[in-house]
Amino acid sequence: MKNYLEKLLNQENLTLQEMKDAATISFDDHITENELASFLTALSAKGETPEEIAGLVEVIRKQSSQTTSRLADVMDNCGTGGDGSHSFNISTTAAFVLAGAGVKVAKHGNRSISSKTGSADVLEHLGISLSFAKEHVEEILEENHIVFLYAPHVHPGMKRFMTVRKNLGIPTIFNLIGPLTNPVTLDTQLLGTYRRDMLPSLAEALNQLGRKRALVINGAGYMDEASLAGENHMTLLDKGNITSFTLHPSEVNLPVCPNEAIRGGDAKENAAILLDVLNGKPGPYYDTVLLNAGLGLFAQGTAASIEDGITKADESIQSGAAMEKLQRLIDYSSKISSEVI
Repeated sequence: MKNYLEKLLNQENLTLQEMKDAATISFDDHITENELASFLTALSAKGETPEEIAGLVEVIRKQSSQTTSRLADVMDNCGTGGDGSHSFNISTTAAFVLAGAGVKVAKHGNRSISSKTGSADVLEHLGISLSFAKEHVEEILEENHIVFLYAPHVHPGMKRFMTVRKNLGIPTIFNLIGPLTNPVTLDTQLLGTYRRDMLPSLAEALNQLGRKRALVINGAGYMDEASLAGENHMTLLDKGNITSFTLHPSEVNLPVCPNEAIRGGDAKENAAILLDVLNGKPGPYYDTVLLNAGLGLFAQGTAASIEDGITKADESIQSGAAMEKLQRLIDYSSKISSEVI
């Protein structure tokens, strides 16, 4: 670890293999928390490269108890968090819309970290399991097109890193990579980040991780979701090619609304918002989900354009398909829970 730390302190980037080696060492019990803290701090001070991001992600995924590559055409639409917007659970709600439109979604997420309510908090409140086994994940994805993977459950080896991060109290590479560590091998991805400066780097990291297509977004107000408040910045990865562009909601016939209009609350409040949206209740919450689900369908390739994606997202909700995916996931959770008992 000392050699890698010295390189970082000298402002030298680590190669993909060096980062994989350093990350592998980091899981060794002989490495102290002080050494881990020094490594993460030096990496953050230098600035993380796509190779360093991809290298760490590969090792974390390898360490997971649920890594799988058996399923095809799976995507995730998770954001990094950390934007401080206190919005409702946008990507979680949009995930059911994507599934209702026929996309297989392995929704990776955690409890609340930077917001009042994380994806795990609201889904648990709705009756969805946080402890699906690997065989459950594969079965549910095939039959229902959406499953939830609770980060601490699928990455049990990450506990010591959480302690180090908490003690450091500063953003590190781990604030960027959460959505990338999904143990299910993904073909496509919609990735939200609060770091606008990292859009191209994250797109390149996704390329190195084997994504065929992905869209990395930073919303108006630096949200880690697409926003109705103004101009959204995006970087598209398509078969190795990376391009950047901006999108204003007016360009896709959606209204402009301030980010304050989509604030959320606790798990109970956010669950109610999610249900309202899937039941078709109009308003800023609904339109925000349409935008983000539409972008997800465009990222996945089901939609030929963002406008087409928004139309398909609306159909998913209005037809009841999105709500059906939620109800079936709740039913699966209940069934699995009764089998364990």
